[in-house]
Amino acid sequence: MAGRRVVFVIYEGFESLDLVGPHEVFQHASGLTGGYRCEIVAPAAGVVAAGSGLLLHAAAGAATADAAGVDTLVVAGGGGVDAARHDPTLVGWVAAAGAGARRVTSVCSGVFLLAAAGLITGRRVITHWARAAQLRREHPELRVDCDPIFIRDGHVWTSAGVTAGMDLALALVEDDLGRDVAHAVAQELVMFLRRPGSQSQFSVPLWSRQPRTDPIRAVVAAIHANPGGGHGIESLAGRAGLSPRHFQRRFTAEVGVPPAAYVERVRVEAAQRALTAGDDPVETIARRYGFGTAETLRRTFHRHTRVAPSDYRNRFRSTREIA
Repeated sequence: MAGRRVVFVIYEGFESLDLVGPHEVFQHASGLTGGYRCEIVAPAAGVVAAGSGLLLHAAAGAATADAAGVDTLVVAGGGGVDAARHDPTLVGWVAAAGAGARRVTSVCSGVFLLAAAGLITGRRVITHWARAAQLRREHPELRVDCDPIFIRDGHVWTSAGVTAGMDLALALVEDDLGRDVAHAVAQELVMFLRRPGSQSQFSVPLWSRQPRTDPIRAVVAAIHANPGGGHGIESLAGRAGLSPRHFQRRFTAEVGVPPAAYVERVRVEAAQRALTAGDDPVETIARRYGFGTAETLRRTFHRHTRVAPSDYRNRFRSTREIA
């Protein structure tokens, strides 16, 4: 079968989405272009149980799989990596395959297996934020950045947890086949957008909590309903029926961030949607969503997403169709 050989490495207790998500990205891209040939390698051929209990089949085991001719090596993460990185046969196969591969990649805690195989010494890498401290402690030879969703350092690509693996795979597809193929794959998989690697792991579902009480829930709903509205402390406190000082304390305690910070993030999200959904100028979007000026939007947007609004729009929109 023609196409680049993409080999996924799994083991008992791997995170199923770390395999399935990127695997589907490559398979969909291959359906458009014929560009990839996906394989799965485990410590032994046969059924492998993910940490969730999902059973998947690995066609090849590390003792017999061909380590030569791998184009892209993708190591899945998961709780089982702590045992897998002490399996000499598996680590040896990963080291051999990675040494000759054009690209070496990992999803989430799969980076620990790459480190055990000696493939990423001195590299800037990422893992799930919850394991970043462990990675720094156990591998001081690495430069660990716990914020982005994925990082490229030469031929080594590493990503944060779970769904970030799909963002990584889309970036790999784009690197190989171009933006329009990657955009088409994202559309087929109904992914909201293709996030740049520099975007923070700490997106809205992670930084905000659901408020516990009706007054704060009403304020949160009002902010989302009209991100560009006048959401100063006095106005929001009045909506909640609380004094400004009491409101500030209650909101921060229930939601996890102060009201002003919450409003700012919601406005940035609204600007993100507007940038990818239409052609309105940045100045118009800035006024609509409460930033006032385009320059204020640019500064705030870059602080949250690490990309400029224009770059964000250009990256996530495509006007050409795949033939």
